[in-house]
Amino acid sequence: MHFSLIDPDPLRQGPNKAAKIAKYAEDAGTDGILIGGSTVFDQNFVDKTIQAIKSKVEVPVIIFPGGISNISQYADAIFFMSLLNSCDPYFIIGQQALASYTIKSYNLEYISMAYLIIEPGATAGWIGNANLLPRNKPKLTAAYALAAEMLGFKIVYLEAGSGSEKIPIDHIKTCSSILNIPKITGGGVENKDDARDFVDAGADIIVMGTFIENNVLKDNGNSLKVIIDEIKNTGNNNKKNYSII
Repeated sequence: MHFSLIDPDPLRQGPNKAAKIAKYAEDAGTDGILIGGSTVFDQNFVDKTIQAIKSKVEVPVIIFPGGISNISQYADAIFFMSLLNSCDPYFIIGQQALASYTIKSYNLEYISMAYLIIEPGATAGWIGNANLLPRNKPKLTAAYALAAEMLGFKIVYLEAGSGSEKIPIDHIKTCSSILNIPKITGGGVENKDDARDFVDAGADIIVMGTFIENNVLKDNGNSLKVIIDEIKNTGNNNKKNYSII
């Protein structure tokens, strides 16, 4: 599967522009729109962005929260995520406890997700005070991911930081060899070869954000469609019975 990440940040784009990006992504074949970013601070702007996007697309709109200010009753679901390799308990369980009543009152579907940040980490790693997983230690990443599965998380998200280097392929392969839950990979996919490598390594869902923001309005989503087609075609050779949305 493919998810498109859109950052609800007024310094990047307004709701109408975000909705246009989402529509191009849907037309290119994306399976869902993720809403989130590491520096989200305006809840009203998040609501307006999600409402604008939902007026244009049929695919699910899922919150990928950067914090407790990134929750909206207008979304279809939320990744209830824990940054398991943070050095600060606030990012492991503190924010989640503070957000739980709001999510419950909104009757918002929640999907438990373990979030793991690999070097270099970029903004997400810095803000989340992450003990970054070393790029040359795939077994360490896999150990965290396996522990997440044993703790009952439904999915694992591997991240190297928005706009940063790609996740090392051997981290995806090692996790895939021992996990029975879906693996999401975010960051670093720039072309269909990158996408094929990720899927062949065992990624179940690929998230793209920076590429989408930089390209879909320039070429009406044509370059994104090439990548998504490659993900779907490669994935058809390795289908699994996962369902998270």
